[in-house]
Amino acid sequence: MKRRHLLSGAVAGAVAGSVAAGVAGRLLAQDDSAAIPAAPDAESSGDSPAPPVEYTLEDWRRVLPEDRYDILFRERTERAGSSSLNDEKRDGTYICAACYQPLFSSAHKYESGTGWPSFWRPIAEEAIDTKRDFKLIWPRTEYHCSRCGGHQGHVFDDGPEPTGQRWCNNGLALRFVPQGDALPELRG
Repeated sequence: MKRRHLLSGAVAGAVAGSVAAGVAGRLLAQDDSAAIPAAPDAESSGDSPAPPVEYTLEDWRRVLPEDRYDILFRERTERAGSSSLNDEKRDGTYICAACYQPLFSSAHKYESGTGWPSFWRPIAEEAIDTKRDFKLIWPRTEYHCSRCGGHQGHVFDDGPEPTGQRWCNNGLALRFVPQGDALPELRG
């Protein structure tokens, strides 16, 4: 009987620790400095295909509209169904709204029914860095632009074949460049 209480106490402690980590993570995300991902770790997807940006958070605050800044560098989430990119059907490239690095191709976009632009894979593995996110208590995989660290969204394992992944992106974290138009020069 004592062993059962000991195990129950350990499980309760672990759950409480997870809840505390989630709350702490949520509070830290309110601070601008917490939004920039740490150096790539074992879960990261690799090195950036372009040199990293040299902009500070203050530089980004000056060049980005407040709603984009909040999503990209304070890790906010836009309201479901609010992005015009949900209905974008043209061929083209989705780029980071901060530094303009290409992140997704329209060939990999699909209608997920979630209210956010969704893709079944990024344009290149090197374009994205990931980290664990405990903001909703249970762990999720958050992803960022590997070049500027701008928060894009979360990746889930409920997408279509061939990857089975759903890269669920904030529309305000992206810009769409139609096929045939030149990609803008990288910023930052």
